[in-house]
Amino acid sequence: METSASSRRAALIAVTMMSLASPFMLSGVNIALPTIGAEFGTSAVLLTWMSTAYSLATAMLLLPSGKLADIHGRKRIFAWGVAGSALSALLCALAPSAALLLVFRVLQGMSAALCFSTGTAILTSVYPASERGRVLGINTAAVYSGLSIGPFVGGLIVQHWGWRAIFWITVPVALLTLWFTLNRVHAEWADSPDDVFDLPGSLLYAAAVVALIVGFGQLPSLRGLLILLLGVALTAAFLHTQARKETPLLDLNIFRGNRVFTMSSLAALANYAATASVTYLLSLYLQYIEALSPAQAGLIMVSQPIVQTIVSPMAGSLSDRVQARLVASAGMALTALGIVLLTFLSLDTPMTLVIVALVVLGLGFGLFSSPNTSALMGAVERRHYAVASGLVSLMRTFGQMVSMGMVIILFAVNLGEAAITPALYPRFLTSMRQILVISAVLCGLGVFASLARGNNHPDRP
Repeated sequence: METSASSRRAALIAVTMMSLASPFMLSGVNIALPTIGAEFGTSAVLLTWMSTAYSLATAMLLLPSGKLADIHGRKRIFAWGVAGSALSALLCALAPSAALLLVFRVLQGMSAALCFSTGTAILTSVYPASERGRVLGINTAAVYSGLSIGPFVGGLIVQHWGWRAIFWITVPVALLTLWFTLNRVHAEWADSPDDVFDLPGSLLYAAAVVALIVGFGQLPSLRGLLILLLGVALTAAFLHTQARKETPLLDLNIFRGNRVFTMSSLAALANYAATASVTYLLSLYLQYIEALSPAQAGLIMVSQPIVQTIVSPMAGSLSDRVQARLVASAGMALTALGIVLLTFLSLDTPMTLVIVALVVLGLGFGLFSSPNTSALMGAVERRHYAVASGLVSLMRTFGQMVSMGMVIILFAVNLGEAAITPALYPRFLTSMRQILVISAVLCGLGVFASLARGNNHPDRP
């Protein structure tokens, strides 16, 4: 469907607004968790679930909402997601108890899934392939901007106006995005209107996602291992049933014979599995080993997303002119270099090395993300755009799960349940190096997958 230039710009603005607001809110809420716990007298376990429940709810709905969007219209599902984000933010701001706040956070996660599974699909639908990398780069830069300013601005908001203000701010942004979507995006995209929604497959998929994420989170305990094995069994059952259905939730044919899509997905999974824990590890290192305050550590670490924000649009534009696999592979190689630099951290490492490694990581992330997403989305038929968009988010979720699972396992092996004290700093550094070495290896596998995908633009060098 041909879309006017004004409608294309409106779609980019609407999707980008939510891409900025969602990570800002998420990182801001993480900063606010101690304040929330103090007000409600909440246990540390329940506080952890404030973030985990959001992520679980999002992951559970990514593929189902993507399929619904392909059937009923991407703009429609996106608009429902934005409306749900406004309503859930309002409910969170008014929550009278921790239990209800947790319920409303689940609603927020479900609403976010509707946006995440459709945003990239909408941009891919309205912009031609020659501009796809550029607009996806802009959208990626918005995500990194939200992550960059979230901890700092969110901290200021919580300090001066309380934790509820984080949610209050989200409400007008979501309402403005909703108005913009309904009144300025004058098109709809439903490329699989004759498909039947697979409800049993969606329920099986959701159960598999919950088991995998919860199981990873409880490793290396026996209970965690059993739940993880249940998740693997449910995943196998899901894939088996999908292969037999006429209109499945996930059409496995998008992987068969589609090397660009398959390898781009594996590259994304490897990238997130290698890098998601780096920020967490560096935060601990800077505050424990370097004895920096949380604000000082945040100021050092913000150098990485700032570089990502600057580089992402340029990388996307570059991938419109040359092979995305070359740009993305260079980004993954730089990411591996940044991780290798971090393996040299010790009890007396100069701060310069930390900053240089963060800048290199920012360059790597920025060069990889939007070109890889552009190649992945360009490798599927229009009727699968929203499902593919959901898969992009799913690779991120599972990659982050694997990455943090490594941290949990190696910390449990090397540190046990003891608090990180000066006496345990050497063992902490050993754990950190082990995780980073594994991450560097994963990056190497990601470079291989990225290069092995082949040409996404056969007519270009």
